[in-house]
Amino acid sequence: MLSVYTLEQSQEWDAVVRSFADYDAYYLSGYVKAFQIHGDGEPLLFYYEDSKIRGINVVMKRDIGRDRHFIGKIEENRYYDFSTPYGYGGWLTEGTDIRGLGEVYIEWCQRNGIISEFVRFHPVLKNHTPVSSMYEVISLGETVTMDLASPEVIWANITSKNRNMIRKAEKNEVRIYNGRYPDIYRKFREIYDRTMDKDHAEKYYYFGDEFYESLLNDFPQNAQVFYAECEGKVIAASIMLMANGRMNYHLSGSVKEYAKLAPTNLLLYEAALWGCMNGCKTLYLGGGVGSGEDSLFKFKKAFYRGEQLNRFFIGRKIFDENQYQFLCELRKLEEKTEYFPKYRA
Repeated sequence: MLSVYTLEQSQEWDAVVRSFADYDAYYLSGYVKAFQIHGDGEPLLFYYEDSKIRGINVVMKRDIGRDRHFIGKIEENRYYDFSTPYGYGGWLTEGTDIRGLGEVYIEWCQRNGIISEFVRFHPVLKNHTPVSSMYEVISLGETVTMDLASPEVIWANITSKNRNMIRKAEKNEVRIYNGRYPDIYRKFREIYDRTMDKDHAEKYYYFGDEFYESLLNDFPQNAQVFYAECEGKVIAASIMLMANGRMNYHLSGSVKEYAKLAPTNLLLYEAALWGCMNGCKTLYLGGGVGSGEDSLFKFKKAFYRGEQLNRFFIGRKIFDENQYQFLCELRKLEEKTEYFPKYRA
């Protein structure tokens, strides 16, 4: 049986998610509500159960007719597609036989005008494997996850160069704090937006006041800001997500003028210690830009020099091939692109 939940059923939504042993913050209603406010679509939770398997999938349902490429070309409320909410997701299953789930889910999507689905599978949960027959699964790159088994394990896995950077920050009297209150979210946004300016980020990566208000008010037990202070100023800040014994490094920014003090190095180390003391088993740091092994990836890798086992996979699925090609033809795309779905390139 397949059930579909909306945010109007947030209590039931979260009860279903928490009934799964391996759930993470990305599946909870309070997390996706912020991204609905950001304009990413309508959040839906799919729950399937039969005698052999049960599973959940969180998606953002997007009206293709409202995409800037199709306004005035196709009517609204006719064609849709799904995308994983910002971060990670994909089907999280318990059981062995995926066939019933796949058949019912695909039939639902075809019946309800869903053209395609793009999935960012969760690297720590490795949930791409059970549903590899349902999606075209593509491997992109390595990611970094810290082991929070103990303070000693955390320190032992940090590279010697990174340890020196952490000591440097401490010597320069950088202090790390954490909390969840309006002023620190406002300060985070200021630092984060300046970081995005420096990196010439796309407009999408700038989040508005209502987004941060939602994280504060709708996700209070699962998100907070860790921040570095020096000379009475906040010089680096990160939003961390916590759920079910896992921490996730979500959004981050720093003040360029204080970069030489290595505040983010100390911040991540102190956040890992906090996670360890508060029952978290892992701190997921993610990978490089575009899944590449760039300077960002190398920075993260310095926090865990053990073997990296959490690779990032994406999934693609076309539910209606004819309409998919029709939408691509409407765009009159001449250049080949790896972007999926192609009609949104």
